[in-house]
Amino acid sequence: MPARFDVIILGGGAAGLMCAIAAGQRGRRVVVLESANKIGKKILMSGGGRCNFTNLHCRPSNYLSANPHFCISALSRYTQWDFVALVEKHGIAYHDKGAGQLFCDDSSKEILAMLETECEDAGVEILTHCEDMAVEHDTSYIVSSSKGPFVGDSLVIATGGLSIPKMGASDFGYRLAKQFGLNVVDTRAGLVPFTFTGAMHELTDRLSGVSLPATITASGNTFTDDILFTHRGLSGPASLQASSYWSPGEDITLNLLPSANAEDLLSDAKIKQPKALLRTVLSEHLPRALVLELQELFWPDATDQRVADIPDSELRKIGSILQAWTLKPASTEGYRTAEVTLGGIDTNELSSQTMACKRQPGLYCIGEVVDVAGHLGGFNFQWAWASAQAAGQAV
Repeated sequence: MPARFDVIILGGGAAGLMCAIAAGQRGRRVVVLESANKIGKKILMSGGGRCNFTNLHCRPSNYLSANPHFCISALSRYTQWDFVALVEKHGIAYHDKGAGQLFCDDSSKEILAMLETECEDAGVEILTHCEDMAVEHDTSYIVSSSKGPFVGDSLVIATGGLSIPKMGASDFGYRLAKQFGLNVVDTRAGLVPFTFTGAMHELTDRLSGVSLPATITASGNTFTDDILFTHRGLSGPASLQASSYWSPGEDITLNLLPSANAEDLLSDAKIKQPKALLRTVLSEHLPRALVLELQELFWPDATDQRVADIPDSELRKIGSILQAWTLKPASTEGYRTAEVTLGGIDTNELSSQTMACKRQPGLYCIGEVVDVAGHLGGFNFQWAWASAQAAGQAV
């Protein structure tokens, strides 16, 4: 006989575990089916092993979706403060790394252990190595798997997106949604490094490891944070944020001096450091290796010139380049290193109150598999917690 439950949750990540806790606490009989060898793999690897579990400044504007209003309901009913209260209940020490990003002082293992404890207290059953899963629906949901069949009144798709396939990511959730007639918004990698080809690739390769604060603009969206040159292109927080708004074929713009006016800086240097070489002046504000590359690229004739000997018009031109360096990425590194998947199950198919499918009774979709993706900095975890709670209170 198949094992029977009130709720079957597919996926033992952040959203799946949180939904299981909420449903179990309501007295529901819950099973979590995870295809990998262990639960919470992305929790464990996140934040460099310290798990950036939420952000104090979480608001709907921190999310991308075809329907930007969809996330409002869930985020307002289970807030960052609710999750912080849970963390504090379990005595987990944490800190604000800046910009409201909360990390464990010790290890992300503490967050996973907290969720496992809450699941155990709520009577949730968790099974790993559940491979070859397939779903049918009659009056109930029937999930067949390598661990046998399971029958449930409600089914929750919490299978995540396509980001980081080596962690077990797959398109199973999207295929399942389509099986039940749900629309899936085209997916692509988000929060992912840019890559370049040709001369720009050679330049970033030479600068690999060089980091600096900068402002990046992509499709009219601007982010100021560190950028990092890599063997393949551009990474760092500002680059990752901009990548979620960039479309292939578009330019991005870099302001390498986000906290200064480059023209004023060079004009002042002409007065105060007239005998200094331009590269010497710029190296006081930018990494020297970057200055030398820019010099070779944009102002080779000024290589050995003193600032005093460079015409004001040329200094203005150089200042403009420093604050509006236009680049055209060839692509991104894709799902291999992406922190989130953009697109997913169409929010028009779901209730924003309960995450229930409008046209398929008893089916719920939560977390990254849904067309809601957050900025870098703990926002995606908060969406996982909030959307899971919304469903967990309804299943």
